[in-house]
Amino acid sequence: MVQAPMAREQLFALREEIARLEGKPVPAMTAARQEALAERGGRDKEKPRLPLGVTMLDEALEGGVPLDGLSEIRSSCLRDATASAGFALALSALMQKQAAADATPILWIADRVTSMETGVPYALGLKDFGLDPQRFLHAAPRKLDEALWLAETAVESGAFAVTLLEVKGNPAHFGLTESRRLSLRARAAGRPLLLLRQSGEEEASSTAFRFLVEPAPAAIRLLPDRSMLGGSIGHPVFRLTLEKSRNPAPLSLILEWNPHDRQFFPAREPEYARPPLKRTAHPGSRLSASLNRPDRPQEMGSVLAFDQAS
Repeated sequence: MVQAPMAREQLFALREEIARLEGKPVPAMTAARQEALAERGGRDKEKPRLPLGVTMLDEALEGGVPLDGLSEIRSSCLRDATASAGFALALSALMQKQAAADATPILWIADRVTSMETGVPYALGLKDFGLDPQRFLHAAPRKLDEALWLAETAVESGAFAVTLLEVKGNPAHFGLTESRRLSLRARAAGRPLLLLRQSGEEEASSTAFRFLVEPAPAAIRLLPDRSMLGGSIGHPVFRLTLEKSRNPAPLSLILEWNPHDRQFFPAREPEYARPPLKRTAHPGSRLSASLNRPDRPQEMGSVLAFDQAS
């Protein structure tokens, strides 16, 4: 009887041979085979990570966001699409900073239907997030299948600091099989791939980590006299929930993004954004009602009884 790891290795070898006969590239098969060898006790080098600079979050991410795999960012509804896109841009800025001399470009892929719903990146907005528009490319394939093919090709080429694939909802043609193929491509190429799922529900995927991003109010800069300084709205702030990880429970926190330093900072929700405390008008004992109130019901006088009409 063949042991399970050995059988899996033979299966991967057979798939690679079929791919060679058909003239197809096999980096995904090679990555899967390396994964099987690691399970058998082969030498597995330390995976490259991108720390976000927040201790609690980096510990939950086992050192940071993978730089050689697939990570997912999602928003629960379309009105939060700008927040999830902003967080994806912030991560891309960090990954580009990690690359050599920031010269490696970023590729954002979104099919036309998704772009019509969520919009496209704006050059001036990219600058506000600490990105150079000249090193940012946007592709708008007509169909989702073309977007998936382009994402695989872009990651495999190794020409981009990070590749972002934006999809809307939970399309039927993009499931566990497609996400595993993207994950294996990214792992084989040693490049990061961010899946940005707008207005989508949680579903099974091969992503190492999944973030739920919601907008959070930015801090307002006040002068010493408590007046607001003109144009003083603070940096972008995100309410982040780490939904998928090895942690037994989701981790939630609020992060502020500083585009000038390209760095995350833990933040607190401003006081003006918190719901007011419910207080009674008079916490003491209730006062007795006045006897001279005009709306007080008057006492009834004498009552006469009449015979019922036939």
